[in-house]
Parts: sequence; C-alpha cells; structure tokens
Amino acid sequence: MKLLQIITTGGTIDKIYYDEKSDYQIGEPEIARILTDLKVAFRWQVQPLLRKDSLQLNDADRDLIRKAVEASDATHFLITHGTDTMVETARVLHGLTDRVIVLTGALNPARFIGSDAVFNIGCAVGAVQALPPGVWIVMNGQVWDPDKVRKNRKENRFEAVE
Repeated sequence: MKLLQIITTGGTIDKIYYDEKSDYQIGEPEIARILTDLKVAFRWQVQPLLRKDSLQLNDADRDLIRKAVEASDATHFLITHGTDTMVETARVLHGLTDRVIVLTGALNPARFIGSDAVFNIGCAVGAVQALPPGVWIVMNGQVWDPDKVRKNRKENRFEAVE
C-alpha cells in the first residue's frame, strides 16, 4: 500500500455536541487528528467529501462517493461513514474489483471518552492492508461482507445476516 486514500462522509464518528443548542452536528473529519496523534507509519491522505448523517445520504451522495473512488489513482481506501446506512453505500461500491475499499465508522462520536472510533479505525487500517480487493465493512472488531451484515439498531452493533 503506497498511500491510504481516506474519504470522509460524516456520520457519528465526526459529530460534535453543541450543549447550547442541545444537538449534534457533523464537525471536521476526526480521522486526521486520530492518525496524527497515533503517529502511524504509513502514508495517508484525507479527502473530505460529505458532512452528513448517513440517514441523510441519498443516491446522488452514494454516486458521488463511488465517483471519488473511481477517480483516484489509489488502490486502498478507507471510507468513514455513518453506521445507519453504511451497508447501502458499500453495496453501491460493488464492482470496483481492482481496489480494496473498507468502510468504518463509530457508534459514538470520536470526541467522546469511550468511543469505539479509534478501535474501529485501527481495525480498518489493518484490514485495508490485509484484505483482497473488494468492498468490506469493519465494525465492532470484525470484518464483514456487506451482503452478509446489518446494523442492529436495538443492540447498537453490527451482526451477521442469517
């Protein structure tokens, strides 16, 4: 892997809580701060593409994500994404067989103590280097085929589709 191309789309991983407004908004991509703080030993580049909750993503947004991957010379991609519609976006990326594409996110904002963001990013970085070409979801310490996983909103985790 010469370069890890990171595409950010928003989602909980980048949410910031505004106490005065009592709401969450999508902030700057957190992954650059995380990778810089960890002093990782590989080359990476962040391409902020969207700043949306994944429930707000539409077909045009998913097409934009696919076009960004297609337009890049990179072969390894990590896409940070909201967890609610991550599977749908992964399915739109099917067919890009000459690239390793890993989608990850967080169930709690990266800025929160106890967030799963750093763990998920670490797992995703390892996975994108080890997996064969294709599209993958990395959440909760597991690597998933997008056609065989779903988010269980009640349990707030990803699980295999029976």
